[in-house]
Amino acid sequence: MQIWAGLGNPGDKYQAHRHNVGFLTVDTIAEEHHFSPWKKQFRGLTAEGRIGDHKILLLKPQTFMNESGGSVRAALDFYKADGQALTVFHDELDLAPMKVKVRFGGGLAGHNGLRSINKYLGPDFRRVRIGIGHPGSKDRVHGHVLGNYHKTEIDDLGQMLVAMALEAHWLAEGDDARFMNDVALRQQD
Repeated sequence: MQIWAGLGNPGDKYQAHRHNVGFLTVDTIAEEHHFSPWKKQFRGLTAEGRIGDHKILLLKPQTFMNESGGSVRAALDFYKADGQALTVFHDELDLAPMKVKVRFGGGLAGHNGLRSINKYLGPDFRRVRIGIGHPGSKDRVHGHVLGNYHKTEIDDLGQMLVAMALEAHWLAEGDDARFMNDVALRQQD
């Protein structure tokens, strides 16, 4: 079982925030791959399904971003899995908007959701970093991250989310480079 956690904050008022792009990603994957309906589990919402031959549990922690690690740890413990089975989808200030990069391990880049997961697991898990761009000034970061996507970004956001969902089989196979490449190619169409 692979566990793919999308990070975000629960509640309608946060739904379109840039900080919730992890939730938006796993929602799109669930829809494109016909996963089970979402249910409450592990202090979050989960949906199960298959991508190719791989069984995947999608997880949206409902603990708010700063406490995501407890929900992720509960899911991993239930399946007797470790960080090798975990993929986390999250927003990334240091990437241009709609750029997607994957890496295993690494720093936290000031991201409170990653910090929480690191506290429970350590740094050894795969991250799908989804660019939201930097607003240019440190004092504008909070408003940017917790702000809604602008109307002019919605089409590009939708295209990126669908591209990631359609190429998710490469993530399931462990071919991160092919996933990044094929997502970028789809975004050019």
